[in-house]
Amino acid sequence: MKKILLMGNPNVGKSALFVRLTGVNVIASNYPGSTVEYKKGYVKIKGERYEVIDVPGTYTLQPTSLAEEVAVKMISQGDIIINVLDSTNLERNLNLTFQLIQLKKPMIVVCNFWDETKHKGIFIDVKKMGEYLDLPVIPVTAVTGEGIHTLIEAVQDMKISTFTCDKEDRWKKIGELIEKVQKLTHRHHTFLDILTEISIKPITGIPFAIVILFCAFTLIRFIGEGIIGYVTDPFFEGLIKPLLMKFSAFLGGKGIIHDIVLGNLIEGELDFIQSFGLLTTGIYVPLSVVFPYIISFFLILGLLEDIGYLPRLGVLLDRTMHIVGLHGMSFIPMLLGLGCNVAGALACRTLESKKERFVTATLMAITIPCWASIAMTFGLLGKYGATGLFIVFGTLFLVWIILGSILKRTIKGESPEMFAEMPPYRIPYLSVVIKKLWMRLLSFLKEALPFVFFGVVIANVLYSLKVIEAIGHATAPVIKYLFGLPEEAVGALIIGFLRKDVAIGMLATPQLGLSFKQLIVACVVLTIYFPCVGTFSVLIRELGILGMIKAAGIMMITVLVTGTALNFILSFFLT
Repeated sequence: MKKILLMGNPNVGKSALFVRLTGVNVIASNYPGSTVEYKKGYVKIKGERYEVIDVPGTYTLQPTSLAEEVAVKMISQGDIIINVLDSTNLERNLNLTFQLIQLKKPMIVVCNFWDETKHKGIFIDVKKMGEYLDLPVIPVTAVTGEGIHTLIEAVQDMKISTFTCDKEDRWKKIGELIEKVQKLTHRHHTFLDILTEISIKPITGIPFAIVILFCAFTLIRFIGEGIIGYVTDPFFEGLIKPLLMKFSAFLGGKGIIHDIVLGNLIEGELDFIQSFGLLTTGIYVPLSVVFPYIISFFLILGLLEDIGYLPRLGVLLDRTMHIVGLHGMSFIPMLLGLGCNVAGALACRTLESKKERFVTATLMAITIPCWASIAMTFGLLGKYGATGLFIVFGTLFLVWIILGSILKRTIKGESPEMFAEMPPYRIPYLSVVIKKLWMRLLSFLKEALPFVFFGVVIANVLYSLKVIEAIGHATAPVIKYLFGLPEEAVGALIIGFLRKDVAIGMLATPQLGLSFKQLIVACVVLTIYFPCVGTFSVLIRELGILGMIKAAGIMMITVLVTGTALNFILSFFLT
């Protein structure tokens, strides 16, 4: 089977073209020996099956980053190269094209975003361009499918170019080609041009980002809660629970098998959150609590990506992220973590260096509460006014700065600077957004769900063996004397390993009788002390066991220092 490599600069629309060629039956893999992800799929052309590989974006064949190193290594695996260009930035893209031609592999040049050339007053003579390069040059608009049929037909008629160009003459030749094939005409400033200027300048970009993120998270919560309220909860409560109750009766309502498979009965009923069984909590938490937010988050993320806003957000926050030794694009996993820490943990793999991934994942797990936890915190402290909320989230922000600054100086390794391509704003196509969403959801179910389920299994076994109960008794003095919380609050911390939002809700029970000060301390401690089981399971995979042990140690030290200090300080002001 021949392999087709899709190659080009970052943000030239390779992913959209990949989806057009392969559909949604996609395999996502990490390149051996690295954390750089690539995708592969298949396309049948005139009865012959080809493997299509979406190679990581690169500007040059002289790599300056891990992603570019992987892209260069993958060239040897391919039989055919489809070089994807951004038609609106032809001169910059041709540098890679000229380098690929010298590899003497069968090749096609695709001029993507062809529809935008008309709006921007750009005319490209693809016939002359093909003659100059001695290659097929095909105009394509991947998001709409324009030109895809022509591209597919050209695959079997590919050729090796006879064009030659020395490294010293490359930019001179690029200039000659541009002069021959491209003409620019005057056009007026568009609304999207104005929006680009507004969103990148700090004085206007920061308020703009606040509005965008507020709207995004409002939509995420609305869609996620809607799926839970109208789809998953009715399905589990109305269909699955009656079947499990019959199974419980068959097992006698108790016993070790019952406890492991179904969990404990709560007031004579199975509870999908508290029972801790494989078929109750083990399935309900990832599918009914986490997955709906994953759906809504990836949907909104896909829209922001296709519009072209995320790179601008990264550039806008680049200087802020330097405080903790990271660059602007490290903000994306933390942004994802606000929706669901599992998604944030998965997104850390896109970062280039081991240090970046470790610091980002650790800071995200410690200081970024998921959206469900944020909502529960608002419900718990909101009745006291804004004071409690300000202290909780202000404390988390201070921990982010202080801990990040410490990790910046103590964790060995490199944190490369950000070289982000700034694509123009574009109107997203819903079909492409939906296909990308489907690919990401399949990847989540394949990669994250087994680890979430495994984590619940481990938690269930530890509960059955009374290990967690023993841990609770052993840590009670710390909870009582350092954090100023009653010993009974240990139960909430233990539940927090499974679901932090549920644990925050438990703090409101009358039996605990927590004061305003204790509620604040408990909310901060619950956020910091350890990730939920889903995030923990994914972080083991992303950081490795030793990396996760190191991160867990940092979490324990941070929660002890922060919880103790906060309890001490608030004792002077609150009761």
